[in-house]
Amino acid sequence: MAKEKAKPKRQLGGIETLPSGSLRVSVFAGRDPITKDRVYLRETIPAGPKAEEQAETVLTRFRLEVYERRHPRTDATVEQLLERHLADAKLGFKTAKNYRSQSDKHIVRTIGRVKVRAVDAGVMDSFYSELRRCRDHCNKKPRVDHRTDRAHECDERCKPHVCQALSESSILYIHQILSGAFRRAVRLKWVTLNPIDFAEPPSPPKPRPRPPSVEDAAAIVNEAWKDPDWGALIWLTMVAGNRRGELCGIRWRHVDLDRGVIHVQRAIGQYGKETWEKDTKNEDDRRIVLDPESVAVLSEHRDRCEQRARGLGKKLARDAFMFSRDPLGETHLKPDSVTQRYSRLVTRLGIETSIHKLRTYNATELLSAGVDIRTVAGRHGHGGGGATTGRHYSAWVSEADQRAASTVTPRMPARPRAADLPPKVEFEPKHPFEKLAVELRDRIYAGSLVVGLQMPPVKEIGRQNRVSPSTAQRAVQLLGEWGLVRVEPGRPTLVAPRQAAAPTVEVADAAQEEPPAPMPFGPEAIKLEVRRLGVTVASLETQADPSDTESLHRLLLGAVKRHGSQPHEIDDFELIVRRPGDDAILTTYVAVSP
Repeated sequence: MAKEKAKPKRQLGGIETLPSGSLRVSVFAGRDPITKDRVYLRETIPAGPKAEEQAETVLTRFRLEVYERRHPRTDATVEQLLERHLADAKLGFKTAKNYRSQSDKHIVRTIGRVKVRAVDAGVMDSFYSELRRCRDHCNKKPRVDHRTDRAHECDERCKPHVCQALSESSILYIHQILSGAFRRAVRLKWVTLNPIDFAEPPSPPKPRPRPPSVEDAAAIVNEAWKDPDWGALIWLTMVAGNRRGELCGIRWRHVDLDRGVIHVQRAIGQYGKETWEKDTKNEDDRRIVLDPESVAVLSEHRDRCEQRARGLGKKLARDAFMFSRDPLGETHLKPDSVTQRYSRLVTRLGIETSIHKLRTYNATELLSAGVDIRTVAGRHGHGGGGATTGRHYSAWVSEADQRAASTVTPRMPARPRAADLPPKVEFEPKHPFEKLAVELRDRIYAGSLVVGLQMPPVKEIGRQNRVSPSTAQRAVQLLGEWGLVRVEPGRPTLVAPRQAAAPTVEVADAAQEEPPAPMPFGPEAIKLEVRRLGVTVASLETQADPSDTESLHRLLLGAVKRHGSQPHEIDDFELIVRRPGDDAILTTYVAVSP
């Protein structure tokens, strides 16, 4: 009976001498989980007196990596990694679509066939350079960019290809896609280190909000009122700062006109022509308080909607969309359609802006009015305690800047003004230094030598007027006697008048003036509004001293506990203090958790 043929032993690797004299080290590292092929760790050692010693060291290192399972376990490509990442990652519908589009257009076309374990910082830097060279990844040969891929006759719209760099923000977006994919590769043991961490991505672009001015905003809303429904949508965007998808997703059951509150909890998403109803961007659930004028606007809008429904012999459903082209409000507006209509509106007015800038306008106006940044963040649905609001939406205005300006300026000394200059001295010059002093005096009164700034050095004055330094020095001293400059030893000479005497006030006039009202102190009746992340959660009245921070802290801590929150969450709350019957805010108290 013939003997059964022995199976060949699995090649575990070792050291092999090449014809060139070099040594090749290889160690079997298992099978690729994707292709099922054998995976080997390989390295070539150049010929030399210490080649064998180096080869033994590499062989030991490879075997240790295999034993400790620290070696790459796959020959998968970047394209295969992206497929796995997009299949496993928990992404929103629109985010997944954008990731897929950017991956297919830029990543797969350039480095898609590169092995995952071969990607390093050098590969990524070369990849970013290619993105900055041409966004279409051309082969650097002359070609024509046709207006369509279909059969057509070329016209002026078919132009020679010109390479254009991909924007830095788009490159950063692609970097984030690859970073997430390679983090998954590290978890799957496909690579040991994330090479994206060693690449140099572009810096995030500096936010440039550029909201419309007050005049432009007025022109926009006035033009929108030609269509009352459209005017109500633009008005609400300006006063509440909603995103366009949130505006399209508001139903009448989300609006409490009696209390003047909008409950923002749903939004409309759109990708291409496909739309769907979804949670808000940060999956937050917030309420926005409206002013009486905005409540009146929405009340009139609801009356129009109910009247259109009655015209069809039906009743407006409570679940109807607040903004809709359907008389019954059964269908929502499309976010892209809102953007396009707004673009046509501002184009007619000659204003360069977008509908998203109305959120910026709202945030800027609130901060300019002194509203604290955490309240603005709560109304806009931003997390991070207002960091996003301050970075992206507050434009050049911030609450901190206003507090700083109002704090420092009152402590500054009164600045000298041209109107504070003493009367011009009538003087008949006889000597050269006197003539120069008169010329300098006239320049001070004319404003060419500005009050509060330094005089030119004496030597420079002499050179400009072609006199000796001593003559210029005597002229400056004469200006000091007239009170037009301040001359102090060891300091620059300043254009500054002498300190004017305090004006006397007639007794009769002083008696007519009412003395200033004394500042309030001690306990008094106050009205408290408790807000959590910008949303009002409680209101109460009590007796307390609005200037006593300890009392306010105890009141806020008690409100936090009654709300069902823990004391360490106190930094999510704030206390708005007013007098009963007065809407003016006395103070806003915010505490930091211990």
